[in-house]
Amino acid sequence: MEMNKKYNHIEVENGKYDFWLENKLFASGDKSKEPFTIVIPPPNVTGKLHLGHTWDNTLQDLIIRRKKMQGYDALYLPGMDHAGIATQAKVDAKLRSQGISRYDLGREEYLKIAWEWKTEYAKHIRKQWRCMGLALDYSKERFTLDEGLSNAVNKVFIDFYNKGYIYRGKRIINWDIQAKTALSNIEIEHQDVQGALYYITYPFVDMEGGLTVATTRPETMFGDTAIMVHPDDERFLDIHGKQVYIPTTKTKITVITDKYVDKEFGTGIVKVTPAHDPNDFMVGKRHNLDMPLCMNEDGTMNELAGTYFGMERFACRKKLVEDLKDLNLLQKIEPITHAVGHSERTRVIVEPRLSEQWFVKMDELAKQALDDNIVEFVPDRFKKIFVNWMEGIEDWCISRQLWWGHRIPVWYKGDQIYCGLEAPTEAGWIQDTDVLDTWFSSALWPFSTLGWPEISEDFKRYFPNDVMVTGYDIIFFWVARMIFQSLEFTKKSPFKYVYIHGLIRDTEGRKMSKSLGNGVDPIDVIEKYGADSLRYFITTNSSPGQDLRYDEEKVESSWNYINKIWNISRYVIMNTEDVAVDEIILNEKEMSFPEKWIMTKLNLMLDQANYYFDKFEFGEAAKLIYNFTWHDFASWYVEMSKLSENKQTKVVLVHVINTVVKLLHPFMPFVTEEIFQKLPNKELSIMVSEWPVNNGMVFEETNNKDWFFELIKKIRTIRNDYQVAWSKPIDMFIQTNKSDQTFLENNDKYFIRFLNPNKFEIKENLEKIENAVSVILPNIQAFIPLGSLVNIEEEITKVTNEINRLENEIKRCTKMLINPNFLNKAPTHKVEEEKSKLKKYETSLIETKARLKELKG
Repeated sequence: MEMNKKYNHIEVENGKYDFWLENKLFASGDKSKEPFTIVIPPPNVTGKLHLGHTWDNTLQDLIIRRKKMQGYDALYLPGMDHAGIATQAKVDAKLRSQGISRYDLGREEYLKIAWEWKTEYAKHIRKQWRCMGLALDYSKERFTLDEGLSNAVNKVFIDFYNKGYIYRGKRIINWDIQAKTALSNIEIEHQDVQGALYYITYPFVDMEGGLTVATTRPETMFGDTAIMVHPDDERFLDIHGKQVYIPTTKTKITVITDKYVDKEFGTGIVKVTPAHDPNDFMVGKRHNLDMPLCMNEDGTMNELAGTYFGMERFACRKKLVEDLKDLNLLQKIEPITHAVGHSERTRVIVEPRLSEQWFVKMDELAKQALDDNIVEFVPDRFKKIFVNWMEGIEDWCISRQLWWGHRIPVWYKGDQIYCGLEAPTEAGWIQDTDVLDTWFSSALWPFSTLGWPEISEDFKRYFPNDVMVTGYDIIFFWVARMIFQSLEFTKKSPFKYVYIHGLIRDTEGRKMSKSLGNGVDPIDVIEKYGADSLRYFITTNSSPGQDLRYDEEKVESSWNYINKIWNISRYVIMNTEDVAVDEIILNEKEMSFPEKWIMTKLNLMLDQANYYFDKFEFGEAAKLIYNFTWHDFASWYVEMSKLSENKQTKVVLVHVINTVVKLLHPFMPFVTEEIFQKLPNKELSIMVSEWPVNNGMVFEETNNKDWFFELIKKIRTIRNDYQVAWSKPIDMFIQTNKSDQTFLENNDKYFIRFLNPNKFEIKENLEKIENAVSVILPNIQAFIPLGSLVNIEEEITKVTNEINRLENEIKRCTKMLINPNFLNKAPTHKVEEEKSKLKKYETSLIETKARLKELKG
């Protein structure tokens, strides 16, 4: 079957995915095989997939395709996440652009629009999966709001509630004022921002003067319920129990003492705002303080703020600071840079806020997840990060004030609370309006997707999963929660291995983001270079756990490598057209040295490559395959094969290129499928061919013959150094032992092919050869007479002239560099340039004089 002269990724990739789907090559379910499972980390239905998804999914697909070829019943399960706050933020923004809000529509109509959004963006995601070539079993596709997954979520909530693991309570939570919902700590991104410490005086109620506190958030003062000092701070022993006014108000608060205060920070006096600060909340509980909120859910000030009622929080801050200055209650403003929490989804600054929410009690759940044998992390250093976080874990806030998500299965009637799927039969029960944190449902993903809580055939066969591939940025969000949920409800770890990769950054090492304008659309890259090029680059340019810098030049280099594979394959196909499938039988008795050598190299490489594949070191495996293909096979064996008429040579050519494309299939599935189908193969697809392993053909007699190729390379280098045209024959004299002499004589045709010798002698003992360039290797020496390479007299003249030129340049540079006028007046870069030139000339002079000495003998 002919191949096009030029590799064209568009033509090659066209139609392949349909071919795989039509022949059900992604399907799982062959019960004669051992199962192997990877569930896709479900992307959010909020938009297009980015390069991070591409990396994540390609690694998973690489593992799955190899496992299919190794004979496993490999399931790669697809699915998507409803992504509560993220999707609702997108839908809300869409509605705002139309001049309406979700409250105008009502919950039922709003959810219809959200489901339409999901349907539209799920199509985008599936299209991107197709472009990337993911071997997904679509018959098992899941969505986190599917009925089956919703049943799993409800069961977990109800069981947790009945066990006492879930409780409702008032605590300081992170509040997103735009989405109007609670957030967990790990949904917050801390960013350094320019802020200030405002030194504000609280006037005494019954005496002159006041107490000055330093705060970064003056607008929260309307929620203050105390002023606090350290009990041992001698500066303030006489004010314990005194009262002060909250500035601009007639509200009185008392000075209390608590060892929480840092005497060295600010003025050593702290305002206590229990409803707007987590540390103040704990102080408030210790001292039985009131906990009033001074801010509404949307970030505007409430009635407690007096004249600032209704103002947006930061507008209030600005006006309040101006008024405090006019009242002489603002002592100073000290600029600072500090880390401020932002909502991961809406990007607004998070407001700490006292709120009644649902929480998961984490102490007991965390303990069982800390067993050393639960999950193997790759790289293992992430296990320590996981353990440290689990040991210090806080209770998990799981309620969200959203409409898009799993509605909390709790019902209220007056002071009564009922937890269950349906309300009690009597009238008057109202369901909780909140939904659950997205991560509550995605934490069940490894087993809920397989039918749990029903003990389905899929659950029994494919759970636990074998590998979870994900980025280190969601170890806390997702990995930890999957582990403790799975242990609690299935009594098993959710997966055997968790393979952790890093983040994709730009060439400068910056995180890709819209604000920086450095994002890259994977579809654009695929259109320009092909999915195979992007996949190969993204899976081979970083070690496990390390970040990856996106570099378009390296994607282009990957394309060039694929083009090399294409050209090698085309050569093999064109030159083995007379070899039938049934004739592809390796027979060592018919092999000459090159066949035995390349088979030995191939099998040793296979052992090493498979070792790295099994350790998830895909970049290292790819390097071995690259070096073998580029250097051993293409540069040497293919060229040597051109001198053979032996049928076994053609068999080996086909065997080796077939093995190479199989090894590369998980990295670059499209082009390897194309090549495989044009080679003599029985299988329908490369996906159902056998994964290559060492077939035992390792020939000891070829194992120590690398010197043969090294000798040829060194003599080629000499020809290049002396600029001898390849068409000009040169004399060569080789001295070696009897065994190697026999080997060289039996394989002298390769010397003729690669070196174009004129006079060519191989002896155990050579007479001294004058005026010759030598190559010295263990047990072998080669001599090339200079007269064979160049006209010695002409070369001596040329080299002598070059020495004179270099000496003159050195004098010129030296003179300039000791001239004060030049050093003082010339630009710095010009001075450095001359220094660099001088160094270069001096080095060249040494080398050229050595060359002259060599020429003169």
